[in-house]
Amino acid sequence: MSKLVATTQPSMESTKPHIALLASPGMGHLIPVLELAKRLVSHQSFKVTVFVVAIDHASITNTQLLQSLAGSEDDGLLDIVLVPFVDIVGSDVTMIEKIVETMRRSLSFLRTEISKMKILPTALLVDLFGTGALGIADEFNMLKFVLIASNAWFIAVTLWTSEIDRKEIDDHVKNRTPLDIPGCRPLKFEDTFQVFSMDPNDPSYQNYIETCITMSLTDGILVNTWDELEPTSLKALRDTKKVPIYPIGPLVRSVGKSVLCNEIIDWLDKQPEESVIYVSFGSGGTLSAQQVIELAWGLELSQQRFVWVARPPTENDAAGAYLTLGNGTDDISDYLPDGFLARTQDRGLVVPTWAPQVEVLSHPSVGGFLTHCGWNSSMESMVNGVPMIAWPLYAEQKMNADLLTEEIGASIRVRAVELDGVVRREEIRSMVWKILVDDEGQNIRARSKELKISAAKALAENGSSYTSLSQIAEICAQHLKTMSSKA
Repeated sequence: MSKLVATTQPSMESTKPHIALLASPGMGHLIPVLELAKRLVSHQSFKVTVFVVAIDHASITNTQLLQSLAGSEDDGLLDIVLVPFVDIVGSDVTMIEKIVETMRRSLSFLRTEISKMKILPTALLVDLFGTGALGIADEFNMLKFVLIASNAWFIAVTLWTSEIDRKEIDDHVKNRTPLDIPGCRPLKFEDTFQVFSMDPNDPSYQNYIETCITMSLTDGILVNTWDELEPTSLKALRDTKKVPIYPIGPLVRSVGKSVLCNEIIDWLDKQPEESVIYVSFGSGGTLSAQQVIELAWGLELSQQRFVWVARPPTENDAAGAYLTLGNGTDDISDYLPDGFLARTQDRGLVVPTWAPQVEVLSHPSVGGFLTHCGWNSSMESMVNGVPMIAWPLYAEQKMNADLLTEEIGASIRVRAVELDGVVRREEIRSMVWKILVDDEGQNIRARSKELKISAAKALAENGSSYTSLSQIAEICAQHLKTMSSKA
């Protein structure tokens, strides 16, 4: 077992619950799990062990990254355990299939490590891809929770799927009709889950349905949102009384002190307030070569300041970098328009592969965020009061884009040309202007500032998310008390 953070707090361990968390591959899953772990330590003084599953050698050996994400102010209560790397071979294996199989093969290690612990965890908390591990919780009489690193609307659709008549899903797919979700906004076909198009007998579809059912049988679902952000969907979920729902968001990484001395931050320090559009498609999103060219021209034509995290183009795979960290060694000029870097050097900064996103979005010079709508990125933007241009690529990102644009009011959404799926340069230029400059974007800019205040209130003592997490802590404390009395 590889531990990154050691712990020596026996007296605390004997009186406080011990929570085990399992993070599936991908930064989109790891970050919210680690943020929740840190909050359980800082707010509740719980002992927490995080099991990190990776799908490539770079991720599993990048201990410096994991330590920086975990932070250092944990009073010895936080352990990070690296699950041994599992190599899933096969060029035709999809990203989802890789994650599912990797999680399945990690179960024996998880069971063994838990069985060797001197003080067993009070609860096991997994993410969406880790529900197969909940049987281990039953073996050791632990509470079972699921953390959904997405929104309440996503949970509503997911839980409803296992009960809905398959004919409704078929009609939704074949006739492109909206899928009605009780108490929530309907799901448009253009924003739907890919799994709905699968044959009901497909193993991947069956696994999805099994996950939906398993989630409903847990002690509760934690969701990365807050009551005031999604009141309609949260009310619908609670009204079903199917499973307790705990909105505990936003789960967002805090600004790192060590990142403040960074070339990107230094460049932003020289720009006027709210004058820069930040462009990033997350830890895994990639664009085609043609789309990269159109994006570059759109940014240039806008004549606005920008920071663009550019990744080498990938054809026919919008999630091409999701399970890799990248090393940033590619020459970005190879896939940008000739002369682009020279023509935009006075008002733009192009960064290969990665940028300190939380620090960038919290910077006062940033006035907009062109994003793939991953929910972590969306949360980071809302927490910092930055309006968004929604450009979804894969997974549930189209749902997120619809929610952010039509219900929450924190974004505008790009529209691709239907024939080839490419967003044209004029559309990009127009969106950048609208979010940064035009009067037409004023309502979205104002709404984004309201959300920043709302998020802070939810996390403050006695706020909705603070109270929700306290309820979970009390449930765990009572379970520990009950089990101790039986020992």
